Amino acid sequence: MKRHLHALGGTLLAALVSTAQAADFSLSSPTFQADQPLPNLHVFNGFGCSGENRSPALEWQNPPEGTKSFAVTLYDPDAPTGSGWWHWVVYNIPGDVQGLPEGAGSADGQGLPAGAVQGRTDFGGPGFGGACPPVGAPAHRYIMTVHALKLEQLPVPADASPAMIGYMIHMNRLGSATLQANYSR
Repeated sequence: MKRHLHALGGTLLAALVSTAQAADFSLSSPTFQADQPLPNLHVFNGFGCSGENRSPALEWQNPPEGTKSFAVTLYDPDAPTGSGWWHWVVYNIPGDVQGLPEGAGSADGQGLPAGAVQGRTDFGGPGFGGACPPVGAPAHRYIMTVHALKLEQLPVPADASPAMIGYMIHMNRLGSATLQANYSR
């Protein structure tokens, strides 16, 4: 019994350390503030919106131990589609990278680290697509998430949907950190 309690205590301690490490994992941006309206810099240019459509600079700190790669997603759960709207999906970001520069989400991916891949978004192709909610709708939430993954590369085909990539992210995630902003017009 004593041996069983000792093993249980070790398991509990490991779980607490893992939870504490995941709690330290954080995401920030020098180009927009959490829980504030997105600047025009990150608004889509199309569908009646006239923003600059530039992906934000992102910085993350303290990923969980064992992180081999990262994925970044930008999701609007308030889009009137019944399933939200994927604005950006990037995966296979090397595990030693600590952020992405502003504009890394261009369609050609030139600003991304070597090996990183942009998946299709709900705009139809790869690359960052900024905020553009319907006119007069309440402010939409834009949830930027960095996911720490246990694999160096996600096993998805080049034309994978955001849902398939999301499934693989969630199946291989060690932890995540989010940053949310809003936008209305």
